Amino acid sequence: MQDTRPGRLEDMAAIADIYNHYILNTTITFETEAVSEEDRHIWFQQFSENGPHRILVIEEAGGIMGFATSVRYHQRAAYYPSVMTSVYVRDGHAGKGIGGGLYSGLLNSIAGHPDLHRAYALISLPNLVSIKLHEKLGFKKVGMLNEAGRKFDRFISVQIMEKAL
Repeated sequence: MQDTRPGRLEDMAAIADIYNHYILNTTITFETEAVSEEDRHIWFQQFSENGPHRILVIEEAGGIMGFATSVRYHQRAAYYPSVMTSVYVRDGHAGKGIGGGLYSGLLNSIAGHPDLHRAYALISLPNLVSIKLHEKLGFKKVGMLNEAGRKFDRFISVQIMEKAL
């Protein structure tokens, strides 16, 4: 049985493990160095259960199978009503509806928040699965950052998607 709930400090080791797979093996994130549990403890401090910046996890049989977040889009104050959202699923568990359900839960939890106006997703390309998921959840393509990053000795473009909250 799956349980979706707000993330807790004690989830950070599992979250680091999930995220490190994507850091070390994919271009889905532009992070290039593995994160530690301690790094995630500091990172976790930005989240709350009822504010605009949240973290949800999905737990199955006592283990964390994925996490979804809404974080500050940009440090400049006028961007405050915008968040950047993302979802990560434990390696080997993609395609089972875990990510879609978790991400939908996150978006529903922040929809209508009085401080929020837009959610943005930055999707490194190619990633048709992520684009389709975002479209299914109401995101629209609004831009492209051509060859914005370099990882694994190649340039990677980023599609920007937006959802009104």
